[in-house]
Amino acid sequence: MKLGLKIIAAVATTCLALPAGASCPVVDGSIRILSNDFPALHAVNDRAQRCAGSNTEFILNQTSEHKNIQVAALTANPAEYTVAVVANGSIVPLLSGGLLRPLNDLVAKHGASLSPNQLITVDGEIWAIAFMANSQHLFYRNDILESASIEPPQTYEEVLAAAKVIKDSGLMEYPLTLNTAVGWHLGQEFVNMYNGFGGEFFQPGSAEPTINNEKGIAALNMIKSLVTYSNPDFLTFDGNVTNSLWSSGETALAMQWGSRAEQMMEGQSIELVKSNTVVSGAPTVAAGGTPASTLWWDGFSIATNISDEDAEASFIAMVNAITPGILDNHSEKAIWLVDGFVPGPGAVGVIENASRGTPPYPMLPYMGILHGVAGNELGDFLQGKESAEQALSDIEASYRQQAREQGFLN
Repeated sequence: MKLGLKIIAAVATTCLALPAGASCPVVDGSIRILSNDFPALHAVNDRAQRCAGSNTEFILNQTSEHKNIQVAALTANPAEYTVAVVANGSIVPLLSGGLLRPLNDLVAKHGASLSPNQLITVDGEIWAIAFMANSQHLFYRNDILESASIEPPQTYEEVLAAAKVIKDSGLMEYPLTLNTAVGWHLGQEFVNMYNGFGGEFFQPGSAEPTINNEKGIAALNMIKSLVTYSNPDFLTFDGNVTNSLWSSGETALAMQWGSRAEQMMEGQSIELVKSNTVVSGAPTVAAGGTPASTLWWDGFSIATNISDEDAEASFIAMVNAITPGILDNHSEKAIWLVDGFVPGPGAVGVIENASRGTPPYPMLPYMGILHGVAGNELGDFLQGKESAEQALSDIEASYRQQAREQGFLN
């Protein structure tokens, strides 16, 4: 699979040069969008809705549970949604299940405003249109660090040291927040940290897992050390909770998505928090040179099990939603892959990650299984109910069972 890395690399150096999009002549049909729930996507979805004509049905489901419902929703015939807003990881099960239609004809007919680097392809077929880059990185409260005489941390070891000083000095009881909700979010924290340690998820050319090793153990132990400085409810924390804790001034260090930067930096009710929120790249770990994170693209795909009329209406709406006009009021909401985008302070973290060699999230058909199993299994380890070795053994055993059931392992 082509990973779309060039679109992220391009943002790290210069904005893309795309022609301006035309008006939005949506034909009669139905536009039904399933997406994640954060401000950048709200902006895209709102602009898509403006393209709906008086005889066009428009249905929108913005939910953090989108990954859990997308396969069933698009398997239905007709599919419950015409558009799936996807990313590196979430597109894979849809592709594997034959639930997305190739977009070559629609791009040829209605995609004049798109750059070649936005076209996510597999074996020559276009399956998604990327419109933003994303990555998890560090946010910190500059005033809290200055009060504790701490330099902005560059490594996770320094993050731990900073959190300890902040807590011990009485500045904050829980100075550090990660997106560690059991399930996908916790699995992503493991993926990020294991990347930072230079780990390989699978044997080369195979679906056989290779995480039960010294790097896997080190990754788990680092995550466990970090959450000791987090609120005890850390196993329920997703991006929305992290934003809430940040805006209320309850935390000083957070690993959060770049797509949340505007909320974290500008959308605060407490002026002290707003004026002291700073973005930087993801920390490294264990003297490694690569940030402990992953690079992502976000984009949209069109469902297979819908009429050609609905597919065309949906494609036109989404393409017009991501033309340069989105920058007029939403420039700070994302690392946009559109003409005229000028990276602002909120883009620093994603750009630093990209320029320092952060790997992309693996677009492998069995990566989602490993990710999901890790996210569901690691809660016991973080609560001290089992060792790192046992947790990794359990993950691999559960993964192998599911991988066999799905035909990835014999």
